[in-house]
Amino acid sequence: MKYKIKHSTTYCYSEAVSLCQNQARLTPITNAFQTCYQNQITTSPAVDYLDTFVDYFGNKVTVFDIPTQHDSLVVTAVSDVELFTRPALNLFDAQINWESVVLALHNPVNVHLLQAAEFMLASPYTPIDNQIFEYAQQSFSPGRAIIEATEDLMARIFNDFQYESGFTTISTPLSEVFAHKKGVCQDFAHFAIACLRSLGLAARYVSGYIETVPPEGQVKLEGADATHAWFAIFVPDLGWVDFDPTNNILPNDQHITLAVGRDFADVTPLKGIVFGGGTHQLNVAVDMIRQED
Repeated sequence: MKYKIKHSTTYCYSEAVSLCQNQARLTPITNAFQTCYQNQITTSPAVDYLDTFVDYFGNKVTVFDIPTQHDSLVVTAVSDVELFTRPALNLFDAQINWESVVLALHNPVNVHLLQAAEFMLASPYTPIDNQIFEYAQQSFSPGRAIIEATEDLMARIFNDFQYESGFTTISTPLSEVFAHKKGVCQDFAHFAIACLRSLGLAARYVSGYIETVPPEGQVKLEGADATHAWFAIFVPDLGWVDFDPTNNILPNDQHITLAVGRDFADVTPLKGIVFGGGTHQLNVAVDMIRQED
């Protein structure tokens, strides 16, 4: 499945900005399940300086400066991406019990385990406490297969938590999300990651896009698709396996991965500093357009 993705971010400032410097993680990664053939990032006003680099986690980062005075900033990323069908999980590999994975991560014998082991550690948005550990234990009973247990955890989050836009911000503590059982996709991803790490498993945060499908008979609205977040767990011999707790599904042909990291702080689509600006309003619009072969 091929998509053209347009991701537009608009900042409107109450006061003029004299200079802004930014990092954009708006280039979908290329991996075994998807290929980004083309990506172009444009801004209004135009940039004075632009460069790219690949960060520690393998994400392509675009850095740019705009020294022109402005009261609004529009950053638009257009990408061509092809998704490949993910193979069904091998039954034998899927039956690996989760305790053996913990043991392997604590005693890494190859580079893949060594690289995954750092994702066992708590991070700024995924603190670990006893309540989170106890919640995770309900899915990860002794000897249970790791894929089966993770699917159970995903389903419980889907059923126990209510999706409520605006209830949280990125600074809302995970303990408050857990207490109220409310939040959005990034909260559910962070909570699942904290659960898995509390058990000694390796889990990472995935940012990306998900295609929305309008009700039958209705036209798809421009900008109606969404940025999205989910998580992945590391399984020896399988690698990273993605799970979407917001929708209780394993991502396949409607999820496009943008970036990966320990948590949202590592994959923020657009961040930087501005001189001036006062207060601001933010608007994000995403279009995922299926392309004919």
